[in-house]
Amino acid sequence: MSSKLKLYLGRKVIESLSKSTKFTPTELLPLIHIGNSNLTNNFELHLPLTTLEDQLGVPNVNEILKIQPDDIIKNIVTKKDRANRKISFEIDRTIFIQDVLENSAKPDLNLKPRAVVVEFSSPNIAKPFHMGHLRSTIIGNFVGNLNSFLSNKVTKLNYLGDWGTQFGFIKVGVDELKHTQEDIKNNPLKLLYESYVHANKLAEKDPQIAERARQEFNKLEKGSPEGMEYWKQYMQFSKDELEATYKRLGVAFDSYNFESSYGAKEVQNVLDVLTNKHVLHKESDGKLVVEIDNKKRVVVMKSDGSTLYLTRDIAAAIDRFTKYNFDKMLYIVDNSQSDHFNALKAVLYKMNFPWADRLQHVKFGRIRGMSTRKGTAVFLRDILDECRDLMVKKQIESPNTRVPINNSNVSDVLGVSCVIINDLKQRRQKDYEFNWDKVLQVQGDTGVKLQYTHCRLYSLERNSGAVRPNKVIPELLSQPEATTLIRELARFHEILHRANEQLEACILVTYLFHLCTYVNKALAVLQVKNSEPEVASQRLLLFTTARTVLGEGMSILGLQPLNEM
Repeated sequence: MSSKLKLYLGRKVIESLSKSTKFTPTELLPLIHIGNSNLTNNFELHLPLTTLEDQLGVPNVNEILKIQPDDIIKNIVTKKDRANRKISFEIDRTIFIQDVLENSAKPDLNLKPRAVVVEFSSPNIAKPFHMGHLRSTIIGNFVGNLNSFLSNKVTKLNYLGDWGTQFGFIKVGVDELKHTQEDIKNNPLKLLYESYVHANKLAEKDPQIAERARQEFNKLEKGSPEGMEYWKQYMQFSKDELEATYKRLGVAFDSYNFESSYGAKEVQNVLDVLTNKHVLHKESDGKLVVEIDNKKRVVVMKSDGSTLYLTRDIAAAIDRFTKYNFDKMLYIVDNSQSDHFNALKAVLYKMNFPWADRLQHVKFGRIRGMSTRKGTAVFLRDILDECRDLMVKKQIESPNTRVPINNSNVSDVLGVSCVIINDLKQRRQKDYEFNWDKVLQVQGDTGVKLQYTHCRLYSLERNSGAVRPNKVIPELLSQPEATTLIRELARFHEILHRANEQLEACILVTYLFHLCTYVNKALAVLQVKNSEPEVASQRLLLFTTARTVLGEGMSILGLQPLNEM
């Protein structure tokens, strides 16, 4: 539902208080929630008393109970459950249903839009797109999509690791294996990774290989035309292949950043600021360090003068604040990098950047045991290919398949949906075991369930023979199943805000699974086809709204909603 009803309620609450208050209806907005009791056919909005008394300092809540009923508020009572005490406002049924069916699927009013930068995925060029990058990609895409739907100004960034001694090893491996540029163009990630592994194996037996690798990277750092030329080609080939994988996952970035963009000049600027703030120290071995707290020191420059990932991240954060003036900068990176991001913020504080507290490390757990069923693949592309092929097999076995089996796009979307939902239904910081049978099961709470329900609702719209009405007639939606579904649809925006507060996709995933359950119960009772035209139209409107909300929720999660499967 929209914020209008809640804002109205907030104004009535403030007007009822004899003592002037410092809070506004807008500040009350996130405290007012849809009542979730399915025991009555009424629609209620709840306001917790504990919050009013303890946090907002309302001395006499009895004054709120004296608000007179009107066209919108029908009744006011206090209720108590195991969790807390609350004031319950019964809302006029007609007004509530009209608001839900007209507004629940639309982005709500955002009175304070924020600039949010989300850095996610961030694989290393020429290395396998491993499962940590998959989780970062899926979670980061969800966070970006969610904030876009909430009308924040979002920038999705992919910060590619394209720098470091590893590129010297790649060049040596390419030379030793005699890969041509054409070979690499046709299969960049696999061949560059193969070259990297080959050079490292050679280096285990021959120390000169490591020295050659250092020399090759040294050429790059000094801007050697020959070195820069092959490096640029490798980067472009790799980026093209990565984008093909991102397209399958439904991910699009607003900007690609490269670690190499923060080179000697940008790093020197960082060192100059640290020097001017008198927080940069040189150790006996030549390393440059910053003391951040309790005598803890972090290295920002190696003794040989080469930079570190942390130093480049400092330069990148400064550059991004200059470009985007962000209110939040979210780094979607696994749990193991906590120390790195603590150090990043600490150094930025030492540099007297007040916006350092806007940086947030959004942590996640690891996936264990993810490979193809043969157990050999390390590339995400192979995982997605196997998902698609297994979905084709399941479609062939299913009597409900509606699309040609040779439509590999539908099978690919179904497979990707299973992978995404299997990940996002977990708590973000939880490690979990990847299990092929659980991921691709047709029954239960999976990506297939969401896609199937969306297809079923789309089929109803297309084949029911009913016409969508121009206006809502709430009295024709009086059945308990209709009331329950409307109440669930009304919760959509609350769920989105809670998911955004906690940055937990599982909150939205769980909600969509429940929504599918209520949709299927309503479909079993509320016949559209062969009902009276006016009744059929109102029921069609209810189910169309449900499909739109479900589709919006799926899109926020990164799924491509199907109409047939």
